[in-house]
Formats: sequence, C-alpha cells, structure tokens
Amino acid sequence: MTAATFATIGAGLVTVGAGIGIGLIAGRAMDGISRQPEATNKIQTAMIIAAALIEGVAFFCAVICFMALGK
Repeated sequence: MTAATFATIGAGLVTVGAGIGIGLIAGRAMDGISRQPEATNKIQTAMIIAAALIEGVAFFCAVICFMALGK
C-alpha cells in the first residue's frame, strides 16, 4: 500500500470521527435542553465551543493526511 492510500484512509477516518463526535454532542445538547429549557444558552455555548474544537482537530489531522500525499 502506498502513502496515498494511507492518507486517503486517514482523511476518511478523520471525517467520520468528527461527524460522529459532533453528532453525539448535538444529541446530548438536545437532551439537556429538553430537560432544562432554562439552561439553553449555556448548553448551546458549550456545544458550539466543543464542536469548534472537534472541527479544528479534524481539520488539522486532515491537513496532515493530505501533506503525506506530497511526499
């Protein structure tokens, strides 16, 4: 297997992992909001921050995978 194959698999895994992580965060936030509607603003803020951190790490990992294609 070549480096391009591993980079492609890595980029795919990063995308799937980020999607699952953000989906779990959104689902848990909806559960929390349905149980305590008065805490909606705090829950949404925490959810957005966590999703942004996941996206940042996923983007960083995807860039590393694509950099492996150049070697």
